[in-house]
Amino acid sequence: MTTHPTTADQGVGPLLRAWREQRRISQLELALRADSSARHISFVETGRSRPSEEMVLRLAEHLDVPVRERNALLLAAGYAPRYPETPLDDPALGALREGIERLIGGYEPYPALVVDALYNVVAANRGIMTLVDGVSEALLEPPLNAMRLALHPEGLAPRIRNLRAWRGHLLEQMERQIALHRSEPLRALYEEVAAYPVPEADPAEEPSEPVPYFALPLRIEHEGRTLSFVSSIATFNTPMDVTVAELAVETLLPADPATVKYLQALLP
Repeated sequence: MTTHPTTADQGVGPLLRAWREQRRISQLELALRADSSARHISFVETGRSRPSEEMVLRLAEHLDVPVRERNALLLAAGYAPRYPETPLDDPALGALREGIERLIGGYEPYPALVVDALYNVVAANRGIMTLVDGVSEALLEPPLNAMRLALHPEGLAPRIRNLRAWRGHLLEQMERQIALHRSEPLRALYEEVAAYPVPEADPAEEPSEPVPYFALPLRIEHEGRTLSFVSSIATFNTPMDVTVAELAVETLLPADPATVKYLQALLP
C-alpha cells in the first residue's frame, strides 16, 4: 500500500516535499507548473524560505492536495485555514442536502447513495435499501458504512456472486483514496474490511456463458434473482468546503435488461 506524508510537528516545507515526492514530480516540474523556480521550491522545502499564503495554495493545487490537507499546509506555514468544514446538517448546507436527496431519489428505481470520506452513508435511495434488506441489524446501525455493508460476511458479501472480483475492486478503490488522502481512520477501515474472511471460489460466481459487460459488474442476488450493475462515482466540482469535497455520489447502473425489468417492477 502507498505510504503517506506525516504531519506530526512538521513545517510546511517537509510536508510539501512529501506531497511532491508522493506525486512523483521533480522540483523543476513543480516550479514550472506553479510559475516559480526550482531554487525557490528547494528553499521552501528545506525551510530556508517561508512561502506566502498564495504560494502554499498554488503549490497545493498543482500537487493535487485534498482540501482538508490544504488547510493543514496553511497551518504548518503559519496561516489560518482557508476552507471551512461545515457539518452536513448545518442550515448553510440545506440546499446541498435537498439537491442530493432529489438527485438520488430521481434515480430510482435504480440504487444510488452518497458517502463521505470514510464511506459512511449520508444518504441512500429506496434502491439501495432494497438491496441491503436482510443484512445483519448491527451493520445497519448508524453510521452505515458502505464498505462494511458490502464486504462483511453478515452483510452483502454472501449474496455477491462475483465477490472476489468485486472485493478486489473495492479494496483497490480504497487504496487509491488512501494514496490521495492522509487519513488514518481510512487506513484502519481498509485493514478491517481487507481482513474479513473470503469464502472459497464458487463456480456459481461466474455465468456459464460470458456476458459482454462494458465495466466490471456487481452481480448480486436478490430474492433468488441475480442482478447486475456497474458503478459510477461523481464528486463536486471545485469544492470550497472540506465536507463537500469529501462527498461522493455513487450510482448503480443496471448492466442488463433483466435487471432493469426487475427493478422497475419492484419499485414502480
